[in-house]
Amino acid sequence: MMLVFLFIIFFLLLVYTALMIVYEKGWRLQKTFTTAENYQPDVKITVIIPARNEAENIGACISSVLANDYPHELLEIIVVDDHSTDMTAAVVQSFDRERVRCIKLKDYLQKNEQLNAYKKKAIETALQLSNGELIITTDADCIAGKNWLKNMAAIYKKENAVMVIGAVRFAASRSWFSIFQSLDFMSMQGITCAAHRLKLGNMCNGANLAYSRSAFYTVKGFEGVDHLASGDDYLLLMKMQKTFPGRISYLKNEQAIITTAPQPTWNSFLNQRIRWASKMGKYDDKKLTLILLAVYLFNVSFLALFIAGFFDYYFWVFGVALLLIKTAAELFYLKNVAVFFTKEKELFYFPFLQPLHIFYILVAGFLGFFGSYKWKDRKVR
Repeated sequence: MMLVFLFIIFFLLLVYTALMIVYEKGWRLQKTFTTAENYQPDVKITVIIPARNEAENIGACISSVLANDYPHELLEIIVVDDHSTDMTAAVVQSFDRERVRCIKLKDYLQKNEQLNAYKKKAIETALQLSNGELIITTDADCIAGKNWLKNMAAIYKKENAVMVIGAVRFAASRSWFSIFQSLDFMSMQGITCAAHRLKLGNMCNGANLAYSRSAFYTVKGFEGVDHLASGDDYLLLMKMQKTFPGRISYLKNEQAIITTAPQPTWNSFLNQRIRWASKMGKYDDKKLTLILLAVYLFNVSFLALFIAGFFDYYFWVFGVALLLIKTAAELFYLKNVAVFFTKEKELFYFPFLQPLHIFYILVAGFLGFFGSYKWKDRKVR
């Protein structure tokens, strides 16, 4: 029995290490997209920003979008105020109303209408009122670089894409908790790129996502997944992939990275990760599901070895060796990803945060499938 136990763990280690090697290759194979210097945009863009109690952040977000090097006549911004109880709407309305529109979600809901997916409803409502050919979504706590929109429009036109997946990073911070989130998120972002390049599954983040209006309506928007609280990005991506295979692009360009803030507390962090985990298994992506299952079981093996160590301390020795190999494999994968996201210095802390990373994977993964979570002061399933 002991040999079977160790064999399973060794097999999971081989699978995990191979995944890191494959992801490192996928990241390198994904070419950096470069927009020509003489590129003249001709795509009408609508940037949709759902916002709930974001008075402290929404002003900086809008300002960063307005500062983009993109023709004014080809850009509109729609902020959807999702039942905010602070000054979010007032901040949005302080901007030029010809360029920035503020709509209140409650005005577009039927009396006593109950929702589980407010963000999907917010995006859908804004889209119906928009004029853009290319819809770009971001979050109210995000900051965009000045060439974000130009790069989005350029790859959309050049590759005839129906959807463009962009990169997101957490803002730099000296707090160890923020660094932990930053490294974890950077790893996921790198995997998103590599998996796209190698066709090993689909992932994206709604903080930096673009899709054509016509494609959105062709797949009937969020119909069929609108009862799920999360997944305004991933579940829509899966519908796009099914209807338009081969027409989803990944934008690997340093100037098109969206920057957002890490979660301020452990509670908000865990709820965020549980929300992300809840998307998985909601769509038929067998490759990604199998990979995620293998990764989760590999992390479970550390818990199993820890418990087994109380009966034989050699299991703890084996667990430490396993942890060192895991760390080395991940650093091999992350070294080039960190350069792209300008996170090289943060890698110093990476080995020391491994136990914490394993613990959160176990908790968030389990609750993502079987539990509920609280987000924006709402408890959802």
